[in-house]
Amino acid sequence: MNDIVQLDHGSGGRATQELVQRCFFQLFANEYLLQMNDSALLPWAGGQMAMTTDSYVVDPIIFPGGDIGSLAVHGTVNDLAMQGARPLYLTAGFILEEGLSLEVLEYVARSMAEAAREAQVMIVAGDTKVVPRGKADRLFINTAGVGVVPSGIRVGGQYARPGDSVLINGTIGDHGIAVLCKREGLAFEREILSDSAPLNDLVSGILESCPRVRVLRDPTRGGVATALNEIAQQSGVGIVLFEESLRIKEDVAGACEVLGLDPLYVANEGKVLVFVPPDDEQLVLNLMRNHPRGRDGVKIGQVTQEGAGRVTLETGVGGHRLVQMLHGEQLPRIC
Repeated sequence: MNDIVQLDHGSGGRATQELVQRCFFQLFANEYLLQMNDSALLPWAGGQMAMTTDSYVVDPIIFPGGDIGSLAVHGTVNDLAMQGARPLYLTAGFILEEGLSLEVLEYVARSMAEAAREAQVMIVAGDTKVVPRGKADRLFINTAGVGVVPSGIRVGGQYARPGDSVLINGTIGDHGIAVLCKREGLAFEREILSDSAPLNDLVSGILESCPRVRVLRDPTRGGVATALNEIAQQSGVGIVLFEESLRIKEDVAGACEVLGLDPLYVANEGKVLVFVPPDDEQLVLNLMRNHPRGRDGVKIGQVTQEGAGRVTLETGVGGHRLVQMLHGEQLPRIC
């Protein structure tokens, strides 16, 4: 690891893990931080609450299918939902660069408010700081969120077990490619839209009908490959992905091919990986497909006893290749 911070350290992959281990975990270590999930589960008088925080530096701040404001709400709500929590309250901190158009700021704030209403959460506190021109890039947003976990729900990256089915609620790579195409001025036959969306309603419906769900994870930075590698390491299991089951929109696949990107590592902002015992697989798929956020739900993999801590891809011709966690950053400033 170099002695300076690099863009790779923001990838969500191995470089990020090395940075966090070196600079933060040793100093901040406690039983809640070391859960290493999307949000921390904390005790409170009524049972358990979940708490999370995130920062958003996406470039451009307005992109096809969303903007930094709606993305900040969706990302925070989804991190809480990944612990089985019902999101309740958010905070929002704004870092504004001198010269930012107030029209743009009002657009983002309005979008953020609409996203909060859709997700049925309230933004209850905030902060605003302004820095001189050239000391930031227009607008950054930091959020925190809290929610309550219903009794009997226990999900986390450490609970995957051999035999579990790995499900996802739709296509992969949409968000990262939408942002990249807008940033670089790339045009394809059809405009590629981000999948940014709140997942708490979908997740709560799944958990109400299937409390035996073991793992929930939204594959944001680093994509599906990074999320699955994290889970494999947390649970000490192997995971096999089925190449023929992965759903990738034609334009997204074409953009990835042109740009030399692997869709498995491209960020998503409206997708959830769900690990369930095999007996519950069809039930959860049916629940997904009957919800607007999960109509393309599909099984994409299986948890195995072999290859603990590793993810492999079963190709269409029956071969296998290792799907490693990337060390660096494919697409900086995607969220």
